[in-house]
Amino acid sequence: MGKIKPFFEQVYAVIRLIPKGKVTSYGRIANMLDAPRGSRAVGYALRALKYKRNDPDYEGIPWQRVVNVQGEISLPGIGKQMQVELLEEDGVKFSSKGRIDLKQYLWEGMLPHEIKPLIGIEEENDGGQR
Repeated sequence: MGKIKPFFEQVYAVIRLIPKGKVTSYGRIANMLDAPRGSRAVGYALRALKYKRNDPDYEGIPWQRVVNVQGEISLPGIGKQMQVELLEEDGVKFSSKGRIDLKQYLWEGMLPHEIKPLIGIEEENDGGQR
């Protein structure tokens, strides 16, 4: 049986893999974690980061690199402005309508079986039976 890691921790591990200058969507992260209906849970994981600000284990998670499927920022108000500024520091450009060109900046990610070893989850061994 594979090692179990809480879903939020899996989300943070995937987000750490997003290269500087790239973005991905909530849904893509959910798909990478083999949770195709989990985009909302990815959003909850990101929201939970604000309660972990003083925890060194959660420093440096590039949360700003997660946007919605249209290439827009889903946060309102000051959170949105902060995300824009951080993405611009990463080299990501926005259109005049506030969208990111996903053809240029999208990190497509990996398949679940490719990403699991990178985020510390072992694949289940079926004992060679198929």
